[in-house]
Amino acid sequence: MTEPTSLDAARELLREFPVVDGHNDLPWALREQVRYDLDARDVAADQHAHLHTDIPRLRAGGVGAQYWSVYVRADLPDPVPATLEQIDCVRRLIDRHPGDLRAALTAADMEAARAQGRIASLMGAEGGHSIANSLGVLRGLYALGVRYMTLTHNDNVDWADSATDEPRAGGLTAFGRAVVREMNREGMLVDLSHVAATTMRDALDATSAPVIFSHSSARAVCDHPRNIPDDVLERLPANGGMAMVTFVPKFVLQAAVDWTAAADDNMRAHGFHHLDTTPEAMKVHRAFEETRPRPVATVATVADHLDHMREVAGVDCLGIGGDYDGTAFTPAGLDDVSGYPHLIAELLDRGWSRTDLAKLTWKNAVRVLGAAEGVARDLQATRAASHATIESLDG
Repeated sequence: MTEPTSLDAARELLREFPVVDGHNDLPWALREQVRYDLDARDVAADQHAHLHTDIPRLRAGGVGAQYWSVYVRADLPDPVPATLEQIDCVRRLIDRHPGDLRAALTAADMEAARAQGRIASLMGAEGGHSIANSLGVLRGLYALGVRYMTLTHNDNVDWADSATDEPRAGGLTAFGRAVVREMNREGMLVDLSHVAATTMRDALDATSAPVIFSHSSARAVCDHPRNIPDDVLERLPANGGMAMVTFVPKFVLQAAVDWTAAADDNMRAHGFHHLDTTPEAMKVHRAFEETRPRPVATVATVADHLDHMREVAGVDCLGIGGDYDGTAFTPAGLDDVSGYPHLIAELLDRGWSRTDLAKLTWKNAVRVLGAAEGVARDLQATRAASHATIESLDG
């Protein structure tokens, strides 16, 4: 009899404990490519030529739950309607594919979807600009199903510093801390991907619920400001939160950091936003790459981050957040959402146990959302909704 390979074992494990992925930008890609025309990008069919994500490849990748990012750009004049359009896109995707996708608002919903063989579909808002400095809007997003909010995207917000902007608040302002406390009261996870290290630390000081990093890797392995310093990773066990490793080459491979800085400058010189993944923008990317080949991250590159993060924070604090359809490039072997078994196989080869891998793929993410729900129940029993404003707290 032929011995099963690590890839066979990975796929078998994912049938029982599928991947909860913390961040996928499919809704924004659908906006950019087809203005939310779901007939033009029917994800029930193979969309390999256009997207990293479709249902057949989610199934092949062993994905059992997906946080769909309802991201909008921070430079939009009014981000709230655009965020609502993103939420509408996710809802229409779920309604269109009921045999494969199930809306999930709670940890119990995630488990119910797994039992039914459907992909639990949750939402995360990427960037505090989506609430327009309003706790009422924050509560409205929660009521519509948003279950985490990344405090910033690439730019500062009025109440929190981003990892990739010039420091202004020094972390969180008083209103920023009020945002964290209100997220705790609602049961919305505080997501610290994209934020400055000072903001990470301030949020950990302010929160009474577990936090997440929906798509961030280890700064000690790749020195990029989007990654998590070790002193912050060390605080996750006491907080009960989790860091979901991302696959974006410019966050996981140091050579790619330097290449990306040059490629981003080239995009801007041609009049494109550096995150643009439209066909026209990708032509500019490809032309640049022809003259300056990009460094290629691999499955092993991502596994190196997970090995380090496990050593510093422990396996109970780890997860996966690929950032598919939010990045122009992906690691070899993790080319799209079908690639997760390759990462699990690599970790099996490195000696990770089945018990540890079940935590990484499924159990930790379900536990963290359930813990946030428990904190919210306790807070709602003792504290009314906050009506604080940025003017009253920050002046």
